[in-house]
Amino acid sequence: MGIRHKVNEKFFDKWSPNMAYVLGYIYADGTLINCDYIRARYLQIVSIDKDALERVRGMMDSKHNITKHKSLYLKGHTIYKFKIGNHKIYDDLVKHGLYPNKSLTVKFPDIPKKYTPHFIRGYFDGDGCVYFEKRKSYTGKIVVKRIRAIFTSGSKIFFEKMNEIMIGFGIDNGKIYNSKRSFQLVFNNKDSISLFKLMYKEAGHNTFFMRKFKIFNDYFKARPVNIDRTIRKIIDMHDNGHVVKKLTRQSAKLLHEGANPSVASFVKKINT
Repeated sequence: MGIRHKVNEKFFDKWSPNMAYVLGYIYADGTLINCDYIRARYLQIVSIDKDALERVRGMMDSKHNITKHKSLYLKGHTIYKFKIGNHKIYDDLVKHGLYPNKSLTVKFPDIPKKYTPHFIRGYFDGDGCVYFEKRKSYTGKIVVKRIRAIFTSGSKIFFEKMNEIMIGFGIDNGKIYNSKRSFQLVFNNKDSISLFKLMYKEAGHNTFFMRKFKIFNDYFKARPVNIDRTIRKIIDMHDNGHVVKKLTRQSAKLLHEGANPSVASFVKKINT
């Protein structure tokens, strides 16, 4: 029998902001593994961002290890894995709509409305990206054109329901695109700003991936005309002197975060 690590087995029993966030993150980057031959059930989450897994592990009060690997698919880049062997957690996640090999057929789960923004923020941290476009004016001045937020999934039915739910929150112009290996749910300028408010208005400290938040923040610095009272409150809440910084040179060049390998070419496609 393997080593039994501590974890909050009741974590998925009751809805809470953290539970909804972690469930969203698992829907994006998690996998359920059923090993009948050894009567084992696992939750595994894989990410290129160790700090994201550390956040999830902390929320679940887990002592399981986060292991480092070389990716076979991302040109040898480092990835991190977080794996929990626990029958109750596995069964609870099945009750919330997850199952092995879910990527192409998973449906959007039933979530109480008050926790839906936390679920969406978790999914966005796992399989979303945000970028904004800049161009030079005729005077040579850099002008920010627009911001876009993109979610990625292998399941079209997941996005169809998610888009329907977004409309209930006043975000009503999401477009679903079929890329080569996945689907993208894309929100343009106005709806990306509304999405920012939806995801971060009730977010506590250390409950989201800060680098994606910073890209939104850099956009609002460049386009302060779009800052309303809600956005100002969100930014002030999380700008504590070291959280919000300037984009790195690489981020400024790419202007998107957390995308899977198909997103860069997809962005180019929908911009033309």
